[in-house]
Amino acid sequence: MSFPKRLTPTWVQPETTLASDGTRGHSSQFKDIEVFFPALQSLLQAYAKFSGAPLTVNTINKSWRTPKGGLPVLVSEDIVISQPAKILNFLRKQKYNADYDLSAKQGADTLAYIALLEEKLLPALLHTFWIEAENYCSVTKPWFASRIAFPLSLYLPGKMSREALNRILLTKGGPPLYSLTEVEAQIYRDAKECLNLLSKRLGTSQFFFGDTPTTLDAFVFGFLAPIYRVCFPRVHLQEHLKQLPNLCRFCDDILTCYFRLTVSGHSPAGQDTADANLQKLTQLVNKESNLIEKMDDNLRKSPQHPPRKLTTLKLAAGGEESSPMSRLSP
Repeated sequence: MSFPKRLTPTWVQPETTLASDGTRGHSSQFKDIEVFFPALQSLLQAYAKFSGAPLTVNTINKSWRTPKGGLPVLVSEDIVISQPAKILNFLRKQKYNADYDLSAKQGADTLAYIALLEEKLLPALLHTFWIEAENYCSVTKPWFASRIAFPLSLYLPGKMSREALNRILLTKGGPPLYSLTEVEAQIYRDAKECLNLLSKRLGTSQFFFGDTPTTLDAFVFGFLAPIYRVCFPRVHLQEHLKQLPNLCRFCDDILTCYFRLTVSGHSPAGQDTADANLQKLTQLVNKESNLIEKMDDNLRKSPQHPPRKLTTLKLAAGGEESSPMSRLSP
């Protein structure tokens, strides 16, 4: 079967989870990730780039307008696929397989590490974006609400936050962890332990299985990129990640090589444009400064008249005003 000429995956930047709340029979592999759209989006885009699949990304704001009524959706001619696991399987069947050269043991390791990411790291990501009050109010809520039509923008972010909290409590809130504070402490301990393990496994290699990125690299990048690049007021997990230089280098290499982004977050062309704009602004400021300096010099060289002495008002003796002629004196 020949591969269709054009693939068009469609997913929404904050509405990925609008119709994907785990109640539609999605596979367990992605059941929880779909609540956390940045990981899902980064994962799918990274896998497509690693495997060489010719995908075009369309961003929409209303998930109910997609063919399947949910997101993400991949459209290839007359084929419509709406579940992330099925999207990856479809790409593999079309011979876009990032794991082609892996051995059976490496394939088993991939599944084990993916399970580790979902078990240990995902709850901390959900908490960082959706539960941590400062992060939610200053980053997540405005970010999502800006891409959702009114009046849903007033309701959906709060609904998604409650869903994330429920997922954390259902999966991590059993004995002996009874309070939310205890659960929060535990999920961050687990997440840091997971990051340490990933850092040790990566070592000095460029990717997890040598010099070629695979499905595991796509998953790890999908989970790490959001916490690595988003600026949060509260950065518990971000600070720990930045103490692991090989994982930071791993993210930077993928962003640079596959997404054409620099460490500062700009594409090379975008960086050139920013530099050109900065240069123009600098030139404009210099011209205005020179103009102001010339005006100041001209003002100093122009004839100057002594300041006029202000007149004073005199009162006649006895508190009565004097005549108009004597009222003003130089």
